[in-house]
Amino acid sequence: MALTPEDVVNKRFQTTKFREGYDQDEVDDFLDEVVAELRRLVHENEDLRQRLAAAEQAASATPVQEPVAALAEQEPAAAVTAEAAEHESENATNLLQLARRLHEEHVREGIQKRDALIAEGEATAKRLVSEAETTQRTQLQQYEQQKAVLEQNIEELRSFERDYRAKLKSFIDGQLQLLDASGTFAPPTTAEAPVAAPAE
Repeated sequence: MALTPEDVVNKRFQTTKFREGYDQDEVDDFLDEVVAELRRLVHENEDLRQRLAAAEQAASATPVQEPVAALAEQEPAAAVTAEAAEHESENATNLLQLARRLHEEHVREGIQKRDALIAEGEATAKRLVSEAETTQRTQLQQYEQQKAVLEQNIEELRSFERDYRAKLKSFIDGQLQLLDASGTFAPPTTAEAPVAAPAE
């Protein structure tokens, strides 16, 4: 698959169901594709460099000017052959220049793709880290709020327990005093009975 910068820009990852962020396996698979494409481009560039070097070497190893000059001094038929050789030399030079230009354009495109992929990858990484940090801060704040509510509830229950114990002790002491004073037990009135514990 030929990967383009537009593929990287337009790539969208599926969100996960149980936590915020992107599916790590999907991100890893996409990065593997990016790496494979970059390696292919590097290999292709190296192949073009080798072919260009071989073409330059072949052009420099073919002496043209001296045979052309020698042929020009011979018979008219030889002069025609010299012109054909010179024409072929010009074609070879033009072909070499074209190959060099294509190679440079290809290298330039490869560098642009590489830079775009790196920039997009860095931007994605920063965004993912930022989202993870935001999620962590939010969850921590929620946890702190829940902790504060629970601590408040615990303190309220402790306070209620203290009050209830004090009232119960006071009620029992009062009943014991009445029992000692009268020698008989008097059932408590509604006003004297301790407050019942709240249902949980």
